[in-house]
Amino acid sequence: MAADTVPTTEVERDARALHGADEPGAHRIDPAEIAIGVIIGRTSEFFDFFVYAIASVLVFPKLVFPHLDPLTGTLWSFAIFALAFVARPVGTIIFTAIDRAYGRGAKLTVALFLLGGSTAAIAFVPSYESAGIGAALLLALFRMGQGVALGGSWDGLASLLALNAPENRRGWYAMIPQLGAPLGLIVASLLFMFLISALPAEDFLAWGWRYPFFVAFAINVVALFARLRIVVTPEYAELFENRALQPAPLLETVRSEWKTIVIGTFAPLASFAMFHMVTVYPLSWVFLFTDESPVRFLMIEAIAAVIGIGTIIASGALADRFGRRTLLAATAAAIAAFSGFAPQLLDAGEIGEATFMILGFALLGLSFGQSSGALSSNFQPRHRYTGSAFTSDLAWLFGAGFAPMVALWLSSQFGLIAAGAYLLSGAIGTLVALWLNRELASTIG
Repeated sequence: MAADTVPTTEVERDARALHGADEPGAHRIDPAEIAIGVIIGRTSEFFDFFVYAIASVLVFPKLVFPHLDPLTGTLWSFAIFALAFVARPVGTIIFTAIDRAYGRGAKLTVALFLLGGSTAAIAFVPSYESAGIGAALLLALFRMGQGVALGGSWDGLASLLALNAPENRRGWYAMIPQLGAPLGLIVASLLFMFLISALPAEDFLAWGWRYPFFVAFAINVVALFARLRIVVTPEYAELFENRALQPAPLLETVRSEWKTIVIGTFAPLASFAMFHMVTVYPLSWVFLFTDESPVRFLMIEAIAAVIGIGTIIASGALADRFGRRTLLAATAAAIAAFSGFAPQLLDAGEIGEATFMILGFALLGLSFGQSSGALSSNFQPRHRYTGSAFTSDLAWLFGAGFAPMVALWLSSQFGLIAAGAYLLSGAIGTLVALWLNRELASTIG
């Protein structure tokens, strides 16, 4: 099937029939409906992400690496955590070919079932006592399955939403997909908090931790139908054709757009480094090096994530007033300042931890709210869809994939100030990328 035609695969025909897309007078999608689909899809993906991230700290070091000391076990757990980010570009390559051959509906269906299946399979990972090193190998395999699926789950809805936004509301529409991150964190944190509180430690480690992975699978199914409801409509295909958001060959895109891909990869580094510095990393530090209860800290994370929702929304208004790139530069500078003192707050008791999380999420929301696809308009229309997907994969890989492992190792060896230095490097990367983008634009102009 040609990539720019209305979907005709059996899966897409069934989905269209299910939702009445082929019936005369069927409803037409609008930006609000696209926004809902985007939020549901991103919340589902980030819920999967945070369920695994929390288990990487509270469960896998004891389940899969009990023969190692807690710090080393957590570092190995974070190494497996990073495999999904390594596998994401591979998923983009595989599923771009599926998209071009069979249509976006078929691609999305296969990708989300792979994501849900890999997530549910993690719930059946055996312990080290029963499977030895095989437990770690299975966990790594399923984690890579999640990464490949995440690369394939790119549906272009966020780009479509941004391109259909009024000129003076681009920042507002750009922040909508980012709301999925704090929403996913809130649900994941509260679910783990409930299970830890309700179950004895032995029961939680034996079977209680597996329940959130089954919930993640169920949420993926709901997200699949919410996104297919939009993707399989003829209007969606028409919008993508008119907006030139069709998948292009990856090698062609890289050859033609490599400068934009490189700059776009490093532009959100401050935001993505900050992302893990206030979510996964502090949970590991508090759990390993303080007497703080994980239940209390998960509650702090959930409350701070609510603040993050507020500042993500605020980022939309600020970006429309001052410009997205101006806001990214300002928040990168603020994150650089934050890195000089804030990580030490994690050693300052309960008040220090809460202060670190609240300030961190406030900054994260302002930065993360505008970090996705900030330079996507720089791509030529033919390469925008594939270029945006591949740039996003690389940005998450370099900015976030190894962040928990590196930050935890640095802080365990050299103190919390070293974690601040790591965060500072991300802020510098963003500022340099934005400067290069300005210089490139002036040269072309």
